[in-house]
Amino acid sequence: MQAFLQHAREFLPILLQGAVVTVQVTVLSFLLSSVIGLVLALGKLSPVRAVSVCASSVINVIRGLPIIVQLFYIYFVLPDIGIQLSAFQAGVIGLGIAYSAYQAENFRAGIEAVDPGQREAALAMGMRPALLMRRVVLPQAFRIALPPYGNTLVMMLKDSSLVSTITVAEMTRAGQLIASSTFQNMTVYTLVALLYLAMSLPLVWGLRRLERRFGAGRKAP
Repeated sequence: MQAFLQHAREFLPILLQGAVVTVQVTVLSFLLSSVIGLVLALGKLSPVRAVSVCASSVINVIRGLPIIVQLFYIYFVLPDIGIQLSAFQAGVIGLGIAYSAYQAENFRAGIEAVDPGQREAALAMGMRPALLMRRVVLPQAFRIALPPYGNTLVMMLKDSSLVSTITVAEMTRAGQLIASSTFQNMTVYTLVALLYLAMSLPLVWGLRRLERRFGAGRKAP
């Protein structure tokens, strides 16, 4: 135990620097996936068949590809066609695109769960479709979709470790480098696991409180 604590004091500053990168990757990827996911969800629900089919096809393709393959493609293949991205940029974009398909399904389910009678009433009052979506449908859809939306954030925090495969210096990558140079595998990966728990458990707790506060998950009346 004494040796573990001694090594922990030595390794923690480096791992904490990686943890900062992990949080940055997670937050930026989550925001990107939310924007793309909302666009895809609205496209899938579009009354224009061509738009709906196109959005559904994009969602299916993204969901059918492993995240690590998408990361490799963005980081290693795009430079061949003149698109140069840093490892951090490729990691954020790759993770954001990979999760946008799941976000799209979260948003779609939330939008479809809103009572159609409210839409009909708003349209009868002369509200335009775009305004109806922004003021009536989306706020309620977000509340309904909050539980899976929050779960996606937790999953992205954990899956951000995948960007270590393209040399992003996040926490898992920092742990790999320390372990390879010190051979203190048990100490290093125990610390990495504890740090992930230290980030994810408070996040889960906070999301549960947010869900209770907004009555998330209950279908709008």
